[in-house]
Amino acid sequence: MATVSQWVAGARPRTLPSSIVPVAVGTGVAFGADSAVWWRALLAMAVALALQVGVNYANDYSDGIRGTDEGRVGPVRLTATRLAAPRQVLAAAWASFAAAAAAGLVLVAVSSWWLLLVGAAAITAAWFYTGGKNPYGYRALGEVSVFVFFGLVAVAGTVFVQVGSVPWQGWVAAVPVGLLSCSVLVINNVRDIPTDVGSGKRTLAVLLGDTRARWLFAACVAGAFATALVTTAVSWWVPLVLLSAPLAVRPCARVLRGETGPALVLGLGETGRFQLAFGVLYTVGLALG
Repeated sequence: MATVSQWVAGARPRTLPSSIVPVAVGTGVAFGADSAVWWRALLAMAVALALQVGVNYANDYSDGIRGTDEGRVGPVRLTATRLAAPRQVLAAAWASFAAAAAAGLVLVAVSSWWLLLVGAAAITAAWFYTGGKNPYGYRALGEVSVFVFFGLVAVAGTVFVQVGSVPWQGWVAAVPVGLLSCSVLVINNVRDIPTDVGSGKRTLAVLLGDTRARWLFAACVAGAFATALVTTAVSWWVPLVLLSAPLAVRPCARVLRGETGPALVLGLGETGRFQLAFGVLYTVGLALG
């Protein structure tokens, strides 16, 4: 019987900045356009967090019943370690998706019906990442999905439900956010290369190989800074994001010098803290514009 703390660990809280940052940045864009609506921003945050927790539990369930998580280093795996019955983990995943849908329906009611399609696509993508007979996360497409849903969709969607449209800076701001979400997945998958190869899970890190996957992590971090600075055109405060650079040094150093296993677990937490700091500074920079 899993304890509350084990259920919390199974939700993988170190990954939650990937859902917090895009909503914060989207709200920064809305604030800069004098159109921020705080209760809509909070609902968007609820949707993003519930989806993130849902996909984490869904991955725990799907990887656990496939045997992919056997012998892995990292956060608690409820299914693989038999701390919780698979049906309980599955129920937790779908309860999270239901919570995301409930909050999303309120936003649909006050904005546009077509957001229903976006929400359905997000939940479908969350489930089939590792679920179903042919999960796309096993076919090196995880980073593509993360960039789309935790970058483009999350930022632009947050802007849209507050502003009623998405100005160009909203789309551009989504790019660095998506790249940093990808960096979290890349460092996670670099850590898991040995076990993924053994279980037949072909992530992008497996496909690229250890060395190139590590350079991909660094490229995502560098690309986030480069693309964020494009929005200096709408706010001279955007370069505030550079203040987060020192927090990127340690995880990049870990990855590029070839650290493995538990060291990359620490790197994952460091990446999350850097991502959160970047997001806060970027939000402030856009809002002041």
